[in-house]
Parts: sequence; C-alpha cells; structure tokens
Amino acid sequence: MCIRDRYKVLNFLGAEINYGGRVTDDKDSRLIKTIMLDYMNPEVLRDGYRFSESGSYYSPAAGKRKDYLQYIADLPRISHPEVFGLHENAEIITAQAETRTILETILNSQPRSSAGSKEQERDTMVLELARSVESKIPGLFALELVSQKYPTLYEESMNTVLMQELVRYNGLLDVMKTSLCEIQLALAGAVVMSEDIEDMRNSIFNNVVPKLWSEKSFLSLKPLSSWFIELNDRLAFMQDWIDNGTPITFWISGFFFPQAFLTGTKQNYARRHTIAIDKLSFEFIIMDDKKAADITEKPQDGCYVHGMLLEGARWDYEKHKLSDSLPKELYTDMPLIWFLPKDASKDEGKAKEGIYNCPVYKVLTRYGTLSTTGPVSYTHLMLPTSDLV
Repeated sequence: MCIRDRYKVLNFLGAEINYGGRVTDDKDSRLIKTIMLDYMNPEVLRDGYRFSESGSYYSPAAGKRKDYLQYIADLPRISHPEVFGLHENAEIITAQAETRTILETILNSQPRSSAGSKEQERDTMVLELARSVESKIPGLFALELVSQKYPTLYEESMNTVLMQELVRYNGLLDVMKTSLCEIQLALAGAVVMSEDIEDMRNSIFNNVVPKLWSEKSFLSLKPLSSWFIELNDRLAFMQDWIDNGTPITFWISGFFFPQAFLTGTKQNYARRHTIAIDKLSFEFIIMDDKKAADITEKPQDGCYVHGMLLEGARWDYEKHKLSDSLPKELYTDMPLIWFLPKDASKDEGKAKEGIYNCPVYKVLTRYGTLSTTGPVSYTHLMLPTSDLV
C-alpha cells in the first residue's frame, strides 16, 4: 500500500466511520470529509505545512522537547475558527447563539407571576399587544371563491399549490383569532385562564411566538414582533397572487411548503412536454444582472425565484460564482434564479468539477420536517464556485 492510500484509509476511518457514524446529515458528513483532508494528507509531514491561511497553525520542524513546548506556548490562547477549517464569521455566529441561549434561560427563569401593581402592569401590556395584533390580522381567505377562480387544472399545477398554501394560512389565522379573543376574555376575568392561554400570555410578554401559533405556523426563528411582520408579508404575497394571477416571479420564502411549489413546477413541465416527472431535475440559471422587479414576463418553462439568502458564502456579481463571505457579513441575498426543469438523464456521466451542491433550508437551524424522512433540505442548488467540491 502506498503512502497516499494510507491517508485515504485514515480519512475514511475518521470521516466515514468514527465521526461519520454519529452524523445523520449528509451535508455535515461532506463537511467533515473536507476538513479532515487538510489534516490527513502526505503534506503534513513537510516542515512548515500550514493548517490555516494565516500561518498561525503549522507543522513544526523536527526538534527537541523544548522546541515543541515553545511552539505550543506560541499558539493563540483562544482558538480561532480557521483551525477548525471555518470562516472567521463562524466565531460571530457562535457568540450570537450563546447569547441567545443565555437570554432564553434568563427569560425562562423569571417568576411566572408577581403580586400587586407589577402583575397588573404586565397584564395591561399583554392586553394591549393582543388587541394590537388582533386588529392587524386580515380575515381568512375565501377558499370557495379562490377555488372557482383557480380551479384544479391539468395544465396548471400552481392552482393546486395556491389552494394548499391558503388552507395552511387559514389554519394559522383561525388559531390566532380564536386564542387572541380568549386571552382578552381571560385577562378581563370573564373566563378561566387555561394552561395554553397562560403560556400565550407569557410568550407575548417575552416577545416570543406562542406555542399555540408556532404549532400551526411556518418555520421561523424570529421573535414575535418580527414574525408577525413576516406573516403579513406572506399573506400579502398570497393575496397578490389571488388578485393578479400567478406571479411572474415567486417569493419562495413566502411558502409554507416550498417542496410542493417545486414539484408543481416540474409537473407543469412534465405535462407540457410529455415526460415522466421522476426523470426531471432542475437547471439553475443565476440571473444576477436582473432584479425581480425588472422581470415583466414569465418564462415559457420553469419559474423565476427570489427571496433566498446565503450563509457562509456570497455571490460574486463580477465573477458570477460563489465566493467566500466578507468579514462580518453573515448573510447575503441570492440573486434571481431561473428554476428550469430538464431531463436528468442527459447529465449522467458529466463532470461536475467547480460546481457546489448547495443545500437549501427553510431556517438557519437547517430544520424542515417531512413525515417520511424527517429533517431535510428541501432542494439543492448547483452553483458555480472557484473551489473544486
């Protein structure tokens, strides 16, 4: 066995068996494999081999014990993200996550009730917020009227997608209207405050989405105030669809279940071109020279999509490919994308060097649940990059 093969074995043992056996997400497994390649390769035996771009971490030259102790003493006291193969922005994201955990712990440790005027002030504030939210919630969508305007058609699967989305939003709006009415009555002493309403009172006071709502809601990590703004934006997107017809460009972040939208796009193509839907995949054409507002016509096939964000990378508008994130720039907008269905069999055997298989998740926690497979990314974008991955 040659030396290079031995390192392949070490990488396989580490990435696939040791760590790999504990990792369920295939994208995490891919990350582990990539990072380990920097630490297990023949070059690590070369004096001065760098484990990071800064050069702070390197393979020291052979020497005496005191030389190794001095090398260790010279290492940074605080390990920077680069030693783990991560971007410097990872340190900011970690600090934010730790801060969020601390604040949530502090909120959860607060007393649930207090005597005297403070309790009355708390209830008054919650009551005002409940009334404010209730006054800004639009009515439920008239599903019967919408179904008449957008009937189930063989040639237009998006009508079905729209109806499915409206049913989900109506379920959320109905729970919100009912619970907001109940909490106002409970705070006024007209009805007994149930456990769910008590939890809702605490959540509203702490600017957290109540559990009653989150169980019916779209996935979101936002506090209540920002979540409510997003909800109204989503409802406005759906209402515009109802009033003005199928959108020219789709705000993909406005869907409860974007998987159905993508399937509907493939279904339209499959029926128009008489091809089995399971033979289709997407070609992703990045239209970084246009904005969603500049588009005036729908594409003949596929759909235009906007509203995606990149984490851990950015789109380079000059080189037209993925690049490393800029310092302190955690999230960036993805350009307008043309999702164009194509026959997947035509890509078999083609080289994919310089193309990154980028997973797409609904929220930053990379969580999205399907009854069959559990937490998943709901699609993947094949994006050009300067690195071979």
